[in-house]
Amino acid sequence: MIKLIVGLGNPGRQYEKTRHNAGFLFLDRLVSRLNCSWVVESRFDGVLASLDVAGSKVMLLKPATFMNRSGQAVGKVARYYKLAPEEILVVHDELDFDVGVIKLKKDGGHAGHNGLRDIIAHLASKDFYRLRVGIGRPSAGAVVADFVLSPPSKAELELIVFAFDRASDFVGQMVTSEMSAVMNKLNT
Repeated sequence: MIKLIVGLGNPGRQYEKTRHNAGFLFLDRLVSRLNCSWVVESRFDGVLASLDVAGSKVMLLKPATFMNRSGQAVGKVARYYKLAPEEILVVHDELDFDVGVIKLKKDGGHAGHNGLRDIIAHLASKDFYRLRVGIGRPSAGAVVADFVLSPPSKAELELIVFAFDRASDFVGQMVTSEMSAVMNKLNT
C-alpha cells in the first residue's frame, strides 16, 4: 500500500518546466485534478499535500532541496510517519525511455540518477516503488545536464502530460496494494 508519493525535481522558477522536474510536474497535475493544495513543511524540507484516495490517506511530497538532496526530505517524512520503503512511490524523469513512456517498478539501483541515489542512501534501502517518466535522450554529443535542465518541446510536453493523466488514473489502485496489476497495465 502506497502512503507517500514523492515527485522529484528542483525548486525555483528556472527549473519549473524542465524535463528533470517531471516528478514535480506529475504531482502538480495530480493535486490540480484532485482539488487539494500544497502546504510548506519546513521540518520536512518540502511541501506536502494530503488527500484521500480510495479511502486511504496519501501524502504527496515535493522536496524543497535540490535534486541531489531529495533523500533528505524523503527520509525525514519516512521516519516521522514510520513508513517502510515499500510504502513509498517516487516519480522521476527517465532518460532511458522515449518521451511519454511511463513505467512502474519496485526497487533497483539509481542508474546514475542523483535524486534516487540520495533517497536510497537516506532510506538505507532501494525497496521503494518508482514511476519512471520518459523524457528521451539528448542528441549525440549533447551535455546530459543541459538537456534535463531544459524544457521539453510543446509536442514532447503533450506526450508527457498524456502519460501523467494515464498514470493518475491508476493512483487509486496503487494506494490499495494492487501494484502488480498496475505494473501489468502501465508497463505494456
